[in-house]
Amino acid sequence: MTTPTNLNVHISQASVDDLAALTPMFDGYRQFYGQPSDLYGAREFLLERLYNRESVIFMARDEATHKAIGFTQLYPSFSSISAARIFIVNDLYVDPLTRGRKVGAKLLQAAIAHGSAHGAKRLSLSTGVLNKRAQALYEGQGWELNTRFQAYDLTL
Repeated sequence: MTTPTNLNVHISQASVDDLAALTPMFDGYRQFYGQPSDLYGAREFLLERLYNRESVIFMARDEATHKAIGFTQLYPSFSSISAARIFIVNDLYVDPLTRGRKVGAKLLQAAIAHGSAHGAKRLSLSTGVLNKRAQALYEGQGWELNTRFQAYDLTL
């Protein structure tokens, strides 16, 4: 028996009504990047972003089971250099049992469509240096590695 390469996936913009499905995925995303599980904190963070309209979240559901299988979260921002609106694709997560089946690509397509519809000049994202699977997804979808700028962080 072979696993199909893609699923029938429904992508929709998430709302507060989707918190029950989003929260465990967001918590899983944070755990992937080394954070301890915190379902309450994950729910409160998402609730605040959605309630205050500080982010746009797209959620993927398997059309056959209606199970939530992935999400991406975009933060609106601006580029001073371009003097234009941009969106930061801050989070992209696909359920581990569903990876490799084009869900991430469909979520990225929703992000691109949203950015285009809102007049964005570009979308930006970053991923872990060792996250080769994500890098392959992004590059396979036409994203280009930024070699002009280096990113720095300062923990407060």
